[in-house]
Amino acid sequence: MTAVDLVAHVAAFARALRERGVRASLSDEADAVGALTLSDVSDRDEVRLALKVALKIRRRDVETFEALFASLWGSEDPAEGARRRASADERRLHVKNFGGLPGAVMETVERHAHEGGADTPGYSPEAMLRKKPFEECTERDLAEMQRLLARMALALATRKSRRLVPTRGRGRIDPRRSLRRAIATDGEILRLARRTRAIEQPRLVVLCDTSGSMDRHVRFLLTFLLSLKKAARRTELFAFNTSLVRLTPWVSPAKIAATLDRVAAGVPGWSGGTQIGSCLETFVDRYLDEMVGPSSVVIIVSDGLDRGDPAPLAGAMRAIHSRARKVVWLNPLLGDPRYEPTARGMAAALPYVDVFAPAHNLESLEKLVPRLSAA
Repeated sequence: MTAVDLVAHVAAFARALRERGVRASLSDEADAVGALTLSDVSDRDEVRLALKVALKIRRRDVETFEALFASLWGSEDPAEGARRRASADERRLHVKNFGGLPGAVMETVERHAHEGGADTPGYSPEAMLRKKPFEECTERDLAEMQRLLARMALALATRKSRRLVPTRGRGRIDPRRSLRRAIATDGEILRLARRTRAIEQPRLVVLCDTSGSMDRHVRFLLTFLLSLKKAARRTELFAFNTSLVRLTPWVSPAKIAATLDRVAAGVPGWSGGTQIGSCLETFVDRYLDEMVGPSSVVIIVSDGLDRGDPAPLAGAMRAIHSRARKVVWLNPLLGDPRYEPTARGMAAALPYVDVFAPAHNLESLEKLVPRLSAA
């Protein structure tokens, strides 16, 4: 069975499960493909157990799973069985071709979904939506995206840091605290002290370009930013074009669609010109000391198309970079492989940017999330 056959088979099986009310997500499908690349697929029992674990089949769904497996994961002809009985080395090579990692398996799944068109079962709509450029998206796409964007934001807000903090529940044993406690009980350790990884609480300051050149992207990007605000509450939002507007007081993360309409109607100069340098100077003068510190990540969302004097932009970026833990610049144009950041504004900003990343579709934003919380 080729890699593409394996992906298609898992997709068809997961789709059949969903049609019968069994939960099986895109992530579960990718896990299932990864599990099967490490299994002897000529052994139906091994395949069945791998799928059962990877798809996280609940007890109440076991009967449905077993029935579908028996009907859809049918027996094979002897020639195919012989081909599948590869040696361990060959199976390892197969895993290597997949990349050997869940992310690589996911890319294989998505690529097959993209190439397979509408007939590819299981996950094609979601995979296609994740890769669809924002300028090609519709209002209906935006509604579908909100669920995925909320999931990305939640992953950021609940990401565990490397820092360990005391806990009353499960965690690593803390010998020092355990011994200190024992002093009060004449050296007898009555209860072990434990530590666990703290939940990262990101402090984000986001400035989003709402000028005319960003018009095709800004509604989708603001949906992502509002989802971030909902999940990571220590987030400040600003819009800028020819002036800077603090959006945080306007934001109602629970009502993202209404907030988008209110912002579009209330921000002066929406879809007009842009003066990036002047707006960032305003941010530095009014808000930098209050909002940006060693734990802050500053995110600037803009195509960098500023025809004004680049000196104010460079000066503002220098000031921001000197205070922030990290400066991230998201540029929708970076999704085009032909793009080069040669515009004067973008070139002036880049020396003070730690992460320069595309923001042209859901997939690019999803790749960004772990980089926002990394030290």
